[in-house]
Amino acid sequence: MFGTQSTRDISFEFQSQIPNWRPSIYTRRANITVKFQDLYGFTVEGNVDDVNVLNEVREKVRQQGRVWWALEANKGANWYLQPQISSISEGIALKSSLKLSALTNTITLKRLIRKGIPPVLRPKVWFSLSGAAKKRSTVPESYYNDLTKAVEGKVTAATRQIDHDLPRTFPGHPWLDTSEGHATLRRVLVGYSFRDSDVGYCQGLNYVAALLLLVMKTEEDAFWMLAVLLENVLVNDCYTNNLSGCHVEQRVFKDLLAKKCPRIAAHLEALEFDVSLVATEWFLCLFSKSLPSETALRVWDVLFNEGAKVLFHVALAIFKMKEEELLLAHQVGDVINILQKTTHHLFDPEELLTVAFDKIGSMTTNTISKQRKKQEPAVMAELDQRLRRLNSLNEDDK
Repeated sequence: MFGTQSTRDISFEFQSQIPNWRPSIYTRRANITVKFQDLYGFTVEGNVDDVNVLNEVREKVRQQGRVWWALEANKGANWYLQPQISSISEGIALKSSLKLSALTNTITLKRLIRKGIPPVLRPKVWFSLSGAAKKRSTVPESYYNDLTKAVEGKVTAATRQIDHDLPRTFPGHPWLDTSEGHATLRRVLVGYSFRDSDVGYCQGLNYVAALLLLVMKTEEDAFWMLAVLLENVLVNDCYTNNLSGCHVEQRVFKDLLAKKCPRIAAHLEALEFDVSLVATEWFLCLFSKSLPSETALRVWDVLFNEGAKVLFHVALAIFKMKEEELLLAHQVGDVINILQKTTHHLFDPEELLTVAFDKIGSMTTNTISKQRKKQEPAVMAELDQRLRRLNSLNEDDK
């Protein structure tokens, strides 16, 4: 598997994993476009300013790595798995001797994760904090192997769509776009399509699963990370046939944009621009297709710890960062171009996450859940009307 090993010694010098890119003096002078591979094998294209940003980001990652190593030395290798407080009632339930330690760990961990999990620690931190390890522990050890063997050779609508999408998933990647990469990704996606027939397979999951494979230690770990994402982290029905959950998320996002960025929302409405034109892909692919991989994975660091509300924070931040530019746009195409160019060149995750959490303001999971419940009836009525219209057209064709 590209960039991963079946076993990994996390005690080696962390800095050796993160190279600095040094464009030649001629490149600096000419300020021309340069290409290179990032930590996960993706080809990055940008100018020298982008390279400088990446070098600064990687220096911060090194510094952050030293903080994590120090905590592991002082608190133990799995200190973040000690009791933590996720709510006031939970805090009251803890014994008093554990309360202070749990609260300290919760605050420390949240702050640390927002600053980024070191790439070498990312697989085990994700697997533990997301609930994937707990989910895997509820089934026999051979579950994944048994599942992949049981479904081998079976053909369904989902497997046919998966086979169609494999070569279109990050084409040109040195591992994913190989026969081995396709076969591994296929096993994960097909396996999950049989695990949850309600979801089956939805386009967008191929990009999510592919990025998980590049991060996690094993194929099976990637499978369980996909499972915990779809079953616990994200909203229900986001990837079912009618995408009802995704439609709800888009309506909630539109409302939040009006509240958090009213000038942008009013301007886009005047242009008759539907934010779902760009945001649907962001939410379905969890930014894996739009942001540079190292930035997308910083978003995922927070997503696995704080939940789906993070997607709203990040999506709003992208609009907020380009507020003045968007307000000058007079065509729908201009808006799309601004947002696409912005996401593709967001090499500094610190900038994005600072806006997402410091400038957008607080949004609790409870608040977003209430917004979802408010939007669900309208979405279901719209989908039902669409289905009736489709059935009527089919009857007319007979």
